[in-house]
Amino acid sequence: MSSLAIEVPWPRTDPPALTPGPEQSDLRAAIRGLLAEHSGIEQVRTVASTGLGYSPQLWKTLVDDMSVTTLSVPEDRGGLGYGMVELGIVLEECGRALACEPVYTSAVLGAHALLSADPSDDGGVLAGVLDGSLLATVSALSAGTDHVHAEPTRGGWLLHGTATHLVGGGNADVAVVSAQCPDGRRLFATRPGAPLARTERRVLDPTRRRADLTFDRSPANALTDVDATAATAARLGELATLALACENTGIVDRLLEMTVEYARTRYQFGRPIGSFQAVKHRLADLLVTLERARSASRYAAAIYAQDPGSASLAVAVAGAVCTDAAVHAAAEAIQLHGGVGFTWEHPAHSYFRRAMGNEALQGDSRAHRARIATLIGI
Repeated sequence: MSSLAIEVPWPRTDPPALTPGPEQSDLRAAIRGLLAEHSGIEQVRTVASTGLGYSPQLWKTLVDDMSVTTLSVPEDRGGLGYGMVELGIVLEECGRALACEPVYTSAVLGAHALLSADPSDDGGVLAGVLDGSLLATVSALSAGTDHVHAEPTRGGWLLHGTATHLVGGGNADVAVVSAQCPDGRRLFATRPGAPLARTERRVLDPTRRRADLTFDRSPANALTDVDATAATAARLGELATLALACENTGIVDRLLEMTVEYARTRYQFGRPIGSFQAVKHRLADLLVTLERARSASRYAAAIYAQDPGSASLAVAVAGAVCTDAAVHAAAEAIQLHGGVGFTWEHPAHSYFRRAMGNEALQGDSRAHRARIATLIGI
Protein backbone atom coordinates (compact mmCIF):
# COMPACT_ATOMS: atom_id res chain seq x y z
CA MET A 1 0.00 0.00 0.00
CA SER A 2 1.40 3.36 -0.98
CA SER A 3 1.04 6.46 1.17
CA LEU A 4 0.62 10.03 0.05
CA ALA A 5 3.30 12.29 1.49
CA ILE A 6 2.35 15.95 1.58
CA GLU A 7 4.89 18.61 2.36
CA VAL A 8 3.00 21.23 4.37
CA PRO A 9 4.47 24.77 4.20
CA TRP A 10 4.16 25.30 7.95
CA PRO A 11 6.80 26.44 10.45
CA ARG A 12 8.10 23.59 12.60
CA THR A 13 8.35 25.68 15.75
CA ASP A 14 6.01 28.20 17.31
CA PRO A 15 6.90 31.84 16.55
CA PRO A 16 8.13 33.83 19.57
CA ALA A 17 5.43 36.48 19.03
CA LEU A 18 2.74 33.89 19.79
CA THR A 19 3.16 34.47 23.53
CA PRO A 20 1.83 37.94 24.46
CA GLY A 21 3.95 40.14 26.71
CA PRO A 22 3.10 43.07 28.98
CA GLU A 23 3.13 45.53 26.06
CA GLN A 24 0.49 43.52 24.20
CA SER A 25 -1.66 43.19 27.33
CA ASP A 26 -1.46 46.92 27.97
CA LEU A 27 -2.34 47.67 24.36
CA ARG A 28 -5.41 45.43 24.55
CA ALA A 29 -6.57 47.02 27.81
CA ALA A 30 -6.09 50.55 26.43
CA ILE A 31 -7.90 50.00 23.15
CA ARG A 32 -10.73 48.08 24.86
CA GLY A 33 -11.22 50.86 27.40
CA LEU A 34 -11.27 53.54 24.71
CA LEU A 35 -13.79 51.70 22.55
CA ALA A 36 -15.97 50.81 25.55
CA GLU A 37 -16.31 54.53 26.26
CA HIS A 38 -16.76 55.83 22.72
CA SER A 39 -18.00 52.88 20.63
CA GLY A 40 -20.93 51.28 22.42
CA ILE A 41 -23.58 49.71 20.22
CA GLU A 42 -25.89 52.75 20.33
CA GLN A 43 -22.99 55.06 19.52
CA VAL A 44 -22.01 52.77 16.63
CA ARG A 45 -25.50 52.80 15.19
CA THR A 46 -25.74 56.56 15.55
CA VAL A 47 -22.47 57.38 13.77
CA ALA A 48 -23.14 54.73 11.11
CA SER A 49 -26.21 56.72 10.08
CA THR A 50 -24.32 60.00 9.67
CA GLY A 51 -22.95 61.36 6.42
CA LEU A 52 -19.41 60.15 7.10
CA GLY A 53 -20.44 56.81 8.57
CA TYR A 54 -17.90 57.00 11.39
CA SER A 55 -16.86 59.32 14.23
CA PRO A 56 -14.09 61.79 13.23
CA GLN A 57 -13.38 62.41 16.92
CA LEU A 58 -12.88 58.72 17.71
CA TRP A 59 -10.80 58.27 14.55
CA LYS A 60 -8.53 61.13 15.59
CA THR A 61 -8.11 59.59 19.04
CA LEU A 62 -7.30 56.19 17.54
CA VAL A 63 -4.66 57.79 15.30
CA ASP A 64 -3.14 60.23 17.79
CA ASP A 65 -3.37 58.28 21.05
CA MET A 66 -3.41 54.64 19.92
CA SER A 67 -1.22 55.01 16.77
CA VAL A 68 -3.38 52.60 14.79
CA THR A 69 -2.11 53.91 11.45
CA THR A 70 1.61 53.69 12.30
CA LEU A 71 1.67 50.68 14.60
CA SER A 72 2.84 48.09 12.06
CA VAL A 73 4.63 50.40 9.61
CA PRO A 74 8.45 50.16 9.55
CA GLU A 75 10.31 52.91 11.36
CA ASP A 76 12.18 53.97 8.22
CA ARG A 77 8.80 54.75 6.60
CA GLY A 78 7.43 56.81 9.49
CA GLY A 79 5.92 54.05 11.64
CA LEU A 80 6.52 52.51 15.05
CA GLY A 81 7.95 49.27 13.72
CA TYR A 82 5.66 46.80 15.47
CA GLY A 83 4.06 43.90 13.62
CA MET A 84 0.84 42.12 12.85
CA VAL A 85 0.52 40.77 16.40
CA GLU A 86 -0.06 44.25 17.78
CA LEU A 87 -2.23 45.26 14.86
CA GLY A 88 -4.21 42.05 15.32
CA ILE A 89 -4.98 43.07 18.90
CA VAL A 90 -6.38 46.40 17.67
CA LEU A 91 -8.48 44.62 15.04
CA GLU A 92 -9.83 42.11 17.57
CA GLU A 93 -10.96 44.92 19.82
CA CYS A 94 -12.48 46.82 16.89
CA GLY A 95 -14.45 43.68 16.06
CA ARG A 96 -15.63 43.37 19.67
CA ALA A 97 -16.84 46.97 19.61
CA LEU A 98 -18.12 46.84 16.01
CA ALA A 99 -16.14 50.03 15.38
CA CYS A 100 -17.10 52.00 12.25
CA GLU A 101 -13.81 53.88 12.01
CA PRO A 102 -11.59 53.10 8.96
CA VAL A 103 -9.00 50.98 10.79
CA TYR A 104 -9.33 48.01 8.42
CA THR A 105 -9.48 50.10 5.25
CA SER A 106 -7.04 52.96 5.83
CA ALA A 107 -4.78 51.96 8.74
CA VAL A 108 -4.25 48.36 7.58
CA LEU A 109 -4.81 47.92 3.85
CA GLY A 110 -4.30 51.51 2.74
CA ALA A 111 -1.07 52.07 4.65
CA HIS A 112 0.44 48.73 3.63
CA ALA A 113 -0.55 49.16 -0.01
CA LEU A 114 1.18 52.55 -0.11
CA LEU A 115 4.33 51.00 1.36
CA SER A 116 4.77 49.36 -2.04
CA ALA A 117 5.61 52.74 -3.60
CA ASP A 118 9.05 54.25 -3.88
CA PRO A 119 9.43 56.47 -0.77
CA SER A 120 10.76 59.32 -2.90
CA ASP A 121 7.88 59.20 -5.35
CA ASP A 122 4.62 58.92 -3.38
CA GLY A 123 3.89 62.64 -3.20
CA GLY A 124 3.52 62.58 0.56
CA VAL A 125 0.42 60.40 0.36
CA LEU A 126 1.72 57.78 2.81
CA ALA A 127 2.56 60.46 5.36
CA GLY A 128 -0.98 61.81 5.09
CA VAL A 129 -2.49 58.37 5.65
CA LEU A 130 -0.22 57.74 8.63
CA ASP A 131 -1.13 61.00 10.35
CA GLY A 132 -4.82 60.42 9.65
CA SER A 133 -5.33 63.52 7.52
CA LEU A 134 -5.97 61.32 4.46
CA LEU A 135 -8.16 58.23 4.25
CA ALA A 136 -7.22 55.41 1.90
CA THR A 137 -9.28 52.59 0.47
CA VAL A 138 -8.14 49.50 -1.43
CA SER A 139 -10.17 47.61 -4.01
CA ALA A 140 -10.54 43.83 -4.00
CA LEU A 141 -7.43 43.50 -6.14
CA SER A 142 -7.65 39.74 -6.66
CA ALA A 143 -11.39 39.55 -7.31
CA GLY A 144 -11.46 40.97 -10.83
CA THR A 145 -13.67 43.89 -9.82
CA ASP A 146 -11.44 46.63 -11.25
CA HIS A 147 -12.28 47.72 -14.81
CA VAL A 148 -9.74 50.51 -14.95
CA HIS A 149 -7.22 51.52 -17.60
CA ALA A 150 -4.15 53.68 -17.08
CA GLU A 151 -2.84 56.14 -19.64
CA PRO A 152 0.78 57.30 -19.43
CA THR A 153 1.37 61.03 -19.91
CA ARG A 154 4.26 63.45 -19.40
CA GLY A 155 2.90 64.43 -16.00
CA GLY A 156 2.33 60.86 -14.84
CA TRP A 157 -0.56 58.42 -15.14
CA LEU A 158 -4.26 59.08 -15.73
CA LEU A 159 -6.93 56.52 -14.80
CA HIS A 160 -10.14 55.76 -16.69
CA GLY A 161 -12.91 53.31 -15.74
CA THR A 162 -14.64 52.02 -12.63
CA ALA A 163 -13.58 50.14 -9.51
CA THR A 164 -16.44 48.64 -7.52
CA HIS A 165 -17.28 47.73 -3.94
CA LEU A 166 -14.51 49.75 -2.26
CA VAL A 167 -14.98 49.77 1.51
CA GLY A 168 -15.08 53.37 2.65
CA GLY A 169 -14.85 54.53 -0.94
CA GLY A 170 -17.43 57.23 -0.39
CA ASN A 171 -15.10 59.20 1.89
CA ALA A 172 -11.64 58.07 0.77
CA ASP A 173 -9.07 60.64 -0.26
CA VAL A 174 -6.84 57.99 -1.89
CA ALA A 175 -7.95 54.86 -3.75
CA VAL A 176 -5.61 51.96 -4.49
CA VAL A 177 -6.74 50.05 -7.59
CA SER A 178 -5.28 47.81 -10.25
CA ALA A 179 -5.33 49.12 -13.80
CA GLN A 180 -4.45 47.80 -17.22
CA CYS A 181 -1.48 49.61 -18.78
CA PRO A 182 -0.08 49.26 -22.29
CA ASP A 183 2.54 46.81 -20.98
CA GLY A 184 0.45 44.95 -18.38
CA ARG A 185 -1.26 45.54 -15.02
CA ARG A 186 0.03 47.82 -12.26
CA LEU A 187 -1.25 49.02 -8.93
CA PHE A 188 -2.03 52.72 -8.65
CA ALA A 189 -2.92 55.16 -5.90
CA THR A 190 -5.02 58.13 -6.92
CA ARG A 191 -3.69 61.53 -5.91
CA PRO A 192 -5.63 63.46 -3.24
CA GLY A 193 -8.21 65.66 -4.91
CA ALA A 194 -8.23 63.62 -8.13
CA PRO A 195 -11.55 63.99 -9.98
CA LEU A 196 -13.76 60.93 -9.63
CA ALA A 197 -17.43 60.05 -9.26
CA ARG A 198 -18.65 58.10 -6.25
CA THR A 199 -21.71 55.85 -6.17
CA GLU A 200 -22.70 54.54 -2.75
CA ARG A 201 -23.73 50.88 -2.65
CA ARG A 202 -26.67 49.54 -0.68
CA VAL A 203 -25.03 47.14 1.78
CA LEU A 204 -26.10 44.60 4.40
CA ASP A 205 -23.80 46.09 7.04
CA PRO A 206 -24.42 49.83 7.49
CA THR A 207 -21.35 50.10 9.76
CA ARG A 208 -19.07 49.32 6.82
CA ARG A 209 -20.13 51.21 3.74
CA ARG A 210 -18.97 50.57 0.18
CA ALA A 211 -18.94 52.64 -2.97
CA ASP A 212 -18.06 52.39 -6.65
CA LEU A 213 -15.48 54.87 -7.93
CA THR A 214 -15.46 56.03 -11.54
CA PHE A 215 -12.29 57.65 -12.89
CA ASP A 216 -12.14 60.10 -15.78
CA ARG A 217 -8.56 61.19 -16.43
CA SER A 218 -7.84 60.98 -12.71
CA PRO A 219 -4.15 61.54 -11.85
CA ALA A 220 -2.51 58.63 -10.04
CA ASN A 221 0.88 57.35 -8.90
CA ALA A 222 2.08 53.88 -9.87
CA LEU A 223 2.79 51.75 -6.80
CA THR A 224 4.27 48.75 -8.61
CA ASP A 225 5.83 47.84 -11.90
CA VAL A 226 4.27 45.15 -14.07
CA ASP A 227 6.43 42.34 -12.70
CA ALA A 228 5.62 43.03 -9.05
CA THR A 229 1.88 43.62 -9.37
CA ALA A 230 0.64 40.04 -8.93
CA ALA A 231 2.82 39.37 -5.89
CA THR A 232 1.88 42.66 -4.24
CA ALA A 233 -1.84 42.10 -4.86
CA ALA A 234 -1.58 38.57 -3.42
CA ARG A 235 0.21 39.89 -0.33
CA LEU A 236 -2.46 42.55 0.22
CA GLY A 237 -5.14 39.90 -0.22
CA GLU A 238 -3.58 37.76 2.50
CA LEU A 239 -3.27 40.78 4.77
CA ALA A 240 -6.97 41.54 4.24
CA THR A 241 -7.90 37.94 5.09
CA LEU A 242 -5.80 38.02 8.25
CA ALA A 243 -7.19 41.40 9.32
CA LEU A 244 -10.77 40.19 9.00
CA ALA A 245 -9.91 36.94 10.80
CA CYS A 246 -8.71 38.98 13.76
CA GLU A 247 -11.81 41.16 13.62
CA ASN A 248 -14.07 38.09 13.42
CA THR A 249 -12.37 36.69 16.52
CA GLY A 250 -13.32 39.84 18.41
CA ILE A 251 -16.90 39.50 17.16
CA VAL A 252 -17.15 35.95 18.51
CA ASP A 253 -15.67 37.05 21.83
CA ARG A 254 -18.25 39.80 22.33
CA LEU A 255 -21.19 37.65 21.17
CA LEU A 256 -20.30 34.89 23.64
CA GLU A 257 -19.89 37.42 26.44
CA MET A 258 -23.22 39.04 25.58
CA THR A 259 -25.03 35.69 25.46
CA VAL A 260 -23.59 34.42 28.74
CA GLU A 261 -24.67 37.64 30.45
CA TYR A 262 -28.20 37.15 29.13
CA ALA A 263 -28.30 33.46 30.16
CA ARG A 264 -27.36 34.43 33.71
CA THR A 265 -30.06 37.08 34.10
CA ARG A 266 -32.97 35.74 32.01
CA TYR A 267 -35.22 33.59 34.19
CA GLN A 268 -37.61 30.92 32.98
CA PHE A 269 -39.56 28.55 35.23
CA GLY A 270 -37.97 30.27 38.21
CA ARG A 271 -34.37 29.57 37.11
CA PRO A 272 -31.75 31.34 34.98
CA ILE A 273 -31.88 29.84 31.50
CA GLY A 274 -28.13 29.31 31.74
CA SER A 275 -28.80 26.58 34.30
CA PHE A 276 -30.55 24.39 31.72
CA GLN A 277 -28.34 21.70 30.23
CA ALA A 278 -29.33 22.39 26.63
CA VAL A 279 -28.27 26.04 26.96
CA LYS A 280 -25.07 25.10 28.82
CA HIS A 281 -24.02 22.79 25.99
CA ARG A 282 -24.58 25.44 23.33
CA LEU A 283 -22.64 28.02 25.31
CA ALA A 284 -19.82 25.51 25.82
CA ASP A 285 -19.76 24.89 22.07
CA LEU A 286 -19.50 28.65 21.50
CA LEU A 287 -16.54 28.81 23.88
CA VAL A 288 -14.81 26.08 21.88
CA THR A 289 -15.58 28.05 18.70
CA LEU A 290 -14.03 31.16 20.22
CA GLU A 291 -10.87 29.33 21.28
CA ARG A 292 -10.48 27.84 17.80
CA ALA A 293 -10.81 31.29 16.25
CA ARG A 294 -8.35 32.83 18.72
CA SER A 295 -5.81 30.09 18.10
CA ALA A 296 -6.08 30.35 14.33
CA SER A 297 -5.99 34.16 14.05
CA ARG A 298 -3.30 34.79 16.67
CA TYR A 299 -1.07 32.04 15.30
CA ALA A 300 -1.42 33.43 11.77
CA ALA A 301 -0.65 36.95 13.04
CA ALA A 302 2.47 35.70 14.83
CA ILE A 303 3.69 33.84 11.73
CA TYR A 304 2.99 36.90 9.56
CA ALA A 305 4.91 39.13 11.97
CA GLN A 306 7.91 36.78 11.78
CA ASP A 307 7.87 36.24 8.00
CA PRO A 308 4.92 37.27 5.78
CA GLY A 309 6.23 35.03 3.01
CA SER A 310 5.73 31.89 5.09
CA ALA A 311 2.30 32.82 6.47
CA SER A 312 0.09 31.90 3.50
CA LEU A 313 -1.17 28.61 4.92
CA ALA A 314 -1.70 29.95 8.42
CA VAL A 315 -3.63 32.91 7.00
CA ALA A 316 -5.83 30.66 4.88
CA VAL A 317 -6.60 28.47 7.91
CA ALA A 318 -7.44 31.57 9.96
CA GLY A 319 -9.71 32.82 7.17
CA ALA A 320 -11.64 29.55 7.07
CA VAL A 321 -11.90 29.03 10.84
CA CYS A 322 -12.70 32.62 11.84
CA THR A 323 -15.24 33.22 9.07
CA ASP A 324 -17.25 30.17 10.11
CA ALA A 325 -16.84 31.07 13.79
CA ALA A 326 -18.27 34.59 13.40
CA VAL A 327 -21.29 33.51 11.36
CA HIS A 328 -22.01 30.59 13.71
CA ALA A 329 -21.63 32.70 16.86
CA ALA A 330 -23.94 35.40 15.52
CA ALA A 331 -26.63 32.87 14.62
CA GLU A 332 -26.35 31.18 18.02
CA ALA A 333 -26.48 34.50 19.87
CA ILE A 334 -29.72 35.41 18.09
CA GLN A 335 -31.23 32.00 18.91
CA LEU A 336 -30.14 31.91 22.55
CA HIS A 337 -31.52 35.38 23.23
CA GLY A 338 -34.96 34.00 22.44
CA GLY A 339 -37.73 36.29 21.23
CA VAL A 340 -35.80 39.52 21.86
CA GLY A 341 -32.88 38.18 19.84
CA PHE A 342 -35.03 38.05 16.72
CA THR A 343 -35.74 41.78 16.77
CA TRP A 344 -33.59 43.95 14.49
CA GLU A 345 -33.06 46.31 17.41
CA HIS A 346 -31.01 43.74 19.33
CA PRO A 347 -27.20 44.21 19.08
CA ALA A 348 -26.71 40.61 17.91
CA HIS A 349 -28.14 41.55 14.51
CA SER A 350 -25.56 44.27 13.99
CA TYR A 351 -22.82 41.72 14.68
CA PHE A 352 -24.52 39.24 12.37
CA ARG A 353 -24.50 41.84 9.58
CA ARG A 354 -20.80 42.58 10.11
CA ALA A 355 -19.96 38.86 10.06
CA MET A 356 -21.86 38.36 6.80
CA GLY A 357 -20.30 41.47 5.31
CA ASN A 358 -16.81 40.25 6.22
CA GLU A 359 -17.57 36.92 4.58
CA ALA A 360 -18.52 38.71 1.37
CA LEU A 361 -15.35 40.82 1.43
CA GLN A 362 -12.77 38.04 1.52
CA GLY A 363 -14.74 34.93 0.62
CA ASP A 364 -16.52 32.25 2.62
CA SER A 365 -14.81 29.35 4.38
CA ARG A 366 -15.03 27.17 1.27
CA ALA A 367 -12.92 29.66 -0.66
CA HIS A 368 -10.30 29.67 2.09
CA ARG A 369 -10.30 25.86 2.26
CA ALA A 370 -9.77 25.72 -1.48
CA ARG A 371 -6.75 27.97 -0.93
CA ILE A 372 -5.50 25.58 1.76
CA ALA A 373 -5.83 22.64 -0.65
CA THR A 374 -3.83 24.52 -3.28
CA LEU A 375 -1.09 25.43 -0.79
CA ILE A 376 -0.60 21.84 0.40
CA GLY A 377 -0.90 20.38 -3.09
CA ILE A 378 -4.12 18.39 -2.99
